[in-house]
Amino acid sequence: MTGAPDGDAAPTPRAGLAERQAELVAALVAGGAPPAGFAPGPLAATRVALLGKRAGEVARHWPLLAAGLGAGWSKTFADWAARRPTAGALRDGWDLARALRDQRALPPMAAEELAVREARLRYDGLRAPRPRRAPAVGRAGGAVAVQIAGRVRLLRPAPRVSTPAGDALPNAARSASWTSD
Repeated sequence: MTGAPDGDAAPTPRAGLAERQAELVAALVAGGAPPAGFAPGPLAATRVALLGKRAGEVARHWPLLAAGLGAGWSKTFADWAARRPTAGALRDGWDLARALRDQRALPPMAAEELAVREARLRYDGLRAPRPRRAPAVGRAGGAVAVQIAGRVRLLRPAPRVSTPAGDALPNAARSASWTSD
């Protein structure tokens, strides 16, 4: 052991290292202040790179959310995630989609994606999502999805706003719809 003899409460080198590591992690992923001894420029660049990587992971789990936000996806995600430690890509996307829904800024195809997830899985914002066993309904932004016996059906898609050609959304994202598992 590296502690002081006779039960003194003097900090150990390991405890000091753990505190500095926690400060660094908080600065990189949760908007914490830069720890002493770290250059702000490289720390900020690393933070931006980590937010970009995190946005990519969330986009893989929530493709319609990312596609619905189009070119604004990275900025929207970075603004939302800047002061939040990650809870995992699935939960980060879910929390962002709910926040956008509450602000009435959730794109229609993302509303459908959220409605399907809400019908399929139970998520309280604290614990990991779990499959629903009983029939359930998910609603978001005008979209309604129903889950019965493990199968999810989108009953009412979210209202679509016609988009001009060349709006930077891929055709696959524009025509995607959730009709089953």
